[in-house]
Amino acid sequence: MEIIASAPGKTILFGEHAVVYGEPAIAGAVNKRATIRLKEASDVSIFKSNDLGFEAELDTVAKRYRLKKGKPGIIKYILEILHKCHDHSPIELDLSLDIPIGSGLGSSAAVTVATLAALFKYQRKKFNKSFIAKKAHEIENNVQGVASPLDTRVSTFGGLIYLSKDKKISKFDTNLKSSFVIGYTSKRGNTGRMVKSVKSLKNRNPMVVNPIIKTIGKITDEAKIAIIKKQEFKLGELMNINQGLLDSLGVNTNELSRMVYLARKAGASGSKITGAGGGGSIIACCPRNQDRVFKALSYHDNAIKVNFSNRGVFVKEIR
Repeated sequence: MEIIASAPGKTILFGEHAVVYGEPAIAGAVNKRATIRLKEASDVSIFKSNDLGFEAELDTVAKRYRLKKGKPGIIKYILEILHKCHDHSPIELDLSLDIPIGSGLGSSAAVTVATLAALFKYQRKKFNKSFIAKKAHEIENNVQGVASPLDTRVSTFGGLIYLSKDKKISKFDTNLKSSFVIGYTSKRGNTGRMVKSVKSLKNRNPMVVNPIIKTIGKITDEAKIAIIKKQEFKLGELMNINQGLLDSLGVNTNELSRMVYLARKAGASGSKITGAGGGGSIIACCPRNQDRVFKALSYHDNAIKVNFSNRGVFVKEIR
């Protein structure tokens, strides 16, 4: 018997940093996924991935591993899941991943959600998506120290998600038809460091920064209306405005700024940082010219074409 589970990555459209201070955010699942194949092993648990070029033997009781090849990377999430949720009988997990690590596309959340779904199916446990999302958030909290429920929620349920000021999460009935391009650098952003940097700036200049945070929240609510009305060029315009405010918060870099303007020059209707900044990724909205934008961003950096996906986690058994 083999279990296969797959979960999507995500990207944030609006609300970075402002969401920390109670403002709304919009995020969506993308058509790039993490897939886990799980089956019984003979004597020791194994976690491997050809896509990431590693293999390790796992001690799920002690939360330790013996690396056979490659770099450990995302293995800490797997160990946490198996330590908390498994009976420690030997299993083999094989990860396929078309989400670039460190690109701001929620690879850890996708891997966590897919692994939990595969494990619970293997154990013959009854579960639903709400339970998976809750457990996945707990795992990410344990590993990272602090984690937003947005990533794991989006990866579990799919679609476009609106997080309100009172932290209620709702799914858009409509879906964006526009294509998007994610551009990412080799320099990864550090979310914790960037959040602290913005907090420090806010504490030093509250009369200036507080209105910026509020305005980002207003842009997010305007973007919500644009999505509902399918005003995709308006969405790009709002992304450009949002980018200017993120720049004023000091989370931009020369590499990210170059990609933002390259995307616009190549025909994107709008482009901005996605995620915490300080490295990582930008997202470009491309109702037209997706190929041109992709080519422009790929010349110096890395880029992938994405669309938003309504499909969240799924799991199946193969005999």
